[in-house]
Amino acid sequence: MTYCVGLLVEEGLVMVADTRTNAGLDDISTYRKLHHFNVPGERVMMLASAGNLSVTQSVLSMLAEGVSGDDGEPTLKITETTTMFQAAQLIGKAIRRVRAIEKAGFEAANLRFSISLLFGGQIGNEPMRLFLIYSAGNFIECSTDAPFLQIGEHKYGKPILDRAVKFETDLYDALKVGLVSMDSTMRSNLGVGLPIDIAVCRRDALDLEVSHRIEAGESYFHDLRERWSAALRAAHRAIPRPPYGPAPR
Repeated sequence: MTYCVGLLVEEGLVMVADTRTNAGLDDISTYRKLHHFNVPGERVMMLASAGNLSVTQSVLSMLAEGVSGDDGEPTLKITETTTMFQAAQLIGKAIRRVRAIEKAGFEAANLRFSISLLFGGQIGNEPMRLFLIYSAGNFIECSTDAPFLQIGEHKYGKPILDRAVKFETDLYDALKVGLVSMDSTMRSNLGVGLPIDIAVCRRDALDLEVSHRIEAGESYFHDLRERWSAALRAAHRAIPRPPYGPAPR
């Protein structure tokens, strides 16, 4: 299991991803799930992954080396795409290619072909965009009405995002809320865990402003977790008692 979230606000884009992979109680490892395809000054692109690790790695390798075209079209790398929409289409094509190659082996081993991706960034002067790409290769795009997308174990962190994130939210407030969302997920699901990779890019900067890994014991994240827990306890105490049942003595 995993949890990744992308937040596209007015000032820019935030991506947060855990690193835990789980193939059973005795096979827990750490793998990077937040990947960058950047050419500073030309493009900044980030890809967060959930699902089968072998499928994800095959798709990433194909995007870096080139996805072969149809009907004689040239092979295209993700860093050669001219728009974010074209790049999202290329990712979908790579997923379908990997599925076609691996389908027989997956079916023989009775394994499910599973992958979902968050893809966001900006190329040149075009708008910054964020997509959720499914295992069929199709995708949806983030909107100003719902300025975030999630993959993996998303149900625990979504209520926080729903209440706290708007398109107008400050870029680093969005990062803070994303980390609170991650903490809530980690507390409820042992399949999601540290380290956490974060990335921040500002609109039109065409480069990463922050690329950082939060390790266990990092003071800011520990403080955030404690403050969020204390704030929830204080909010609980401040809400009046429900007016149901017998009156309190």
